[in-house]
Amino acid sequence: MTILAFDWILLVEKLILIAIIIFASLGIALYTTFAERKVAAILQDRPGPNRAGPFGLFQPLADGLKLITKEEIIPTDSNKILFILGPGLAMTAALMTCAVVPWGGTIEVFGRHVALQIADVNIGMLYVFAVVSMGVYGVMIGGWASNNKFSLMAALRGASQAISYELAMGLSLIALIMLTGSLSLKTIVEQQVGHVWNIVYQPLGFLLFFICALAECNRTPFDLPEAENELNFGYHQEYSSMKLGFYLFSEYINMFISSTIMATMYFGGYDLPFVHVANPNIAAIVGIIVLMVKVVMFIFLFMWIRWTIPRFRYDQLMTLGWKKLIPIALANLLLTGFVILLKQNHWHF
Repeated sequence: MTILAFDWILLVEKLILIAIIIFASLGIALYTTFAERKVAAILQDRPGPNRAGPFGLFQPLADGLKLITKEEIIPTDSNKILFILGPGLAMTAALMTCAVVPWGGTIEVFGRHVALQIADVNIGMLYVFAVVSMGVYGVMIGGWASNNKFSLMAALRGASQAISYELAMGLSLIALIMLTGSLSLKTIVEQQVGHVWNIVYQPLGFLLFFICALAECNRTPFDLPEAENELNFGYHQEYSSMKLGFYLFSEYINMFISSTIMATMYFGGYDLPFVHVANPNIAAIVGIIVLMVKVVMFIFLFMWIRWTIPRFRYDQLMTLGWKKLIPIALANLLLTGFVILLKQNHWHF
């Protein structure tokens, strides 16, 4: 018996998967900025970026190069350690959420079955909420460390907004967890494969989750922490170069991950209805493509809403969160529990 027995091949598999997912997320976030500008251009009847490369496809690379080569400025009166820590924490929190998402089924490589998920923990949803909550510290620390009153006001807005809408988001998810009986994202997806997707059972819960996701990602009409016409530039006003890039990238990565979570929990994840592929490797590739198509549709919806709906006033934002969404989420929770109870008793009182 070997006390220090360890599957080193499994460690290598996970490290490769982590590297692929992180670089893919960064690449998707980079080109989501390009997609946003193109969607805005289409909705506003103008060309959008079209100079850098064919069809403007090199524009995100040009923007990234510009951010990297800009001068790094740290304000004299700022808290320098926290000033550097803020954007790093925001970026780390955004990327850590990827760990529990099932990106596809299982592939077979040299006789080994490799799951396309970094960690299948049975408390996956709690992990997601814990990591998403950490993102608030990135905003708060960055705004406070800048020693700028506008940045601090924006950081306070961002923190209170995130905390308020996390409550309604959590309540909407509890109803789904009551139906599925599991906190594992992989289990939730597997229960939907070959069956009815959860959106059919929880349409109101999904709508609540989607509205809260807009608020969590600071997307219009919930972009009060970045309201340029009120707060100059928001909580990252004093940032430049890649520190600013980290804040901007973290917003797009959060949007990408929120879309992935919604597709996973309510729309079957990598499930493609009425299609069965016998080869596990081809099935896994098809599953990844299916999930990405669903995610792209959600990202387009995020962008469509941003360039269509005007921004809330802050009192309207808080009224919606506390007085509207939380009571509706509680009512949805009670209704779901009542239906489950009736079903367990075979629809008899």
